[in-house]
Amino acid sequence: MSKTWLVFRQEIINTIFRRSFILVLILVPLIGFLFTWGASALGGEQGGANFLAEIFTPQQTTLPEGYVDPGGLIQRMPDQLVGTLIRFDSEPSALEAVQSKVIGGYYVLSPNYLRSGQITYYRLNFDPMGGMDQSGVIVQALEYNILQDDPQLLERFNNTLVVEQTILSPEPQRDPQNMLTFFLPYGVTMLFYFMILGSSSLMLSSINKERENRVLEVLMTSVNPMQMLTGKILALGVAGLLQTVIWVGTGLLLLRFSGTAFNLGSAFQLPASFLVWGVIFFLLGYALYAALMSSVGALVSNVKEGGSITTIIILPLIVPLVFISGLVQNPNNSISVALSLIPFTSPVAMMTRISATSVPWWQLLLAIALLIVTVYLVLRVVASLFRAQNMLSGQPLTIKRYLRALVGK
Repeated sequence: MSKTWLVFRQEIINTIFRRSFILVLILVPLIGFLFTWGASALGGEQGGANFLAEIFTPQQTTLPEGYVDPGGLIQRMPDQLVGTLIRFDSEPSALEAVQSKVIGGYYVLSPNYLRSGQITYYRLNFDPMGGMDQSGVIVQALEYNILQDDPQLLERFNNTLVVEQTILSPEPQRDPQNMLTFFLPYGVTMLFYFMILGSSSLMLSSINKERENRVLEVLMTSVNPMQMLTGKILALGVAGLLQTVIWVGTGLLLLRFSGTAFNLGSAFQLPASFLVWGVIFFLLGYALYAALMSSVGALVSNVKEGGSITTIIILPLIVPLVFISGLVQNPNNSISVALSLIPFTSPVAMMTRISATSVPWWQLLLAIALLIVTVYLVLRVVASLFRAQNMLSGQPLTIKRYLRALVGK
């Protein structure tokens, strides 16, 4: 135990007091505060929620639309569409208005529209994002004129359903219509992915650096591989935990501040337990991938040589990013639950689900138990790789050799 402590102390001193570590630790929260302050200032009285929503909402044209109605179907224009939809007697006059940028485009109704339902839309340039932004105005005008003799039917046609949503869960719910409700889990997913990947990569660079300097061989003469790995993983885990607590804590403070200053409401709010679960899943996820990174460090002579193997190792961590839309929009379906229970994907997938919905206690505890067992088994396998024949072989690392080493060959 004393040898593990010595490795732990030396590693944590070398990591925490590194200039690059301190700069990253400070700069990330500082950038967050600057962004929050900037968004608050730019949002003005409308609030940061509107400002953030505008960032992700494509700008719509302010030009009105025109229409040509040879059959004379549109006799009256609803008050809300006056100035938005302009009548033209002929197509040449409508085309001239488009070229003069008086209107953004124009519709030509078929003379027998009631039978064919055919409408042709003309605009000057192809625009897949905003080309049909205002197509609803011609629909409203047609509905109003076709059903104007039956106002009650028109009202029901325009408002087919009047749905009142009631959430049975006692926990606070986010507005499903608010786009920020979906933006928050995306941010959480990316945050935990980069934190786990970044912290575990420190283990690979630490092992490889000591191997290049021949420090690792000297260290292995006084401590066994399990003591060395445990001390290093614990030290780098504490450093990563410090980084995680500061970053996540800063994020929560920013969200609390945003909820007041930006009037974000519940769309950007996280439960108080989120920080506790975040620490647990970060530590276990980090320990798992740090151990796997250590296995590469034990078999390669430099970091570049292990690039392809490292890519394969982090592939499971990328899987939640591939299924991120499903995790956010359907956090309780079978695929989302499976990803949050599989040890190699659960550190990221589970935190995405926690930020998107309420996760049952048994799933949280089962995911933690599976992670603990997997971390222990991986550590036992990786410790066996720190043998003289592996570290002194000088053979290039291939996927075949790596897999054979993991199974003890």
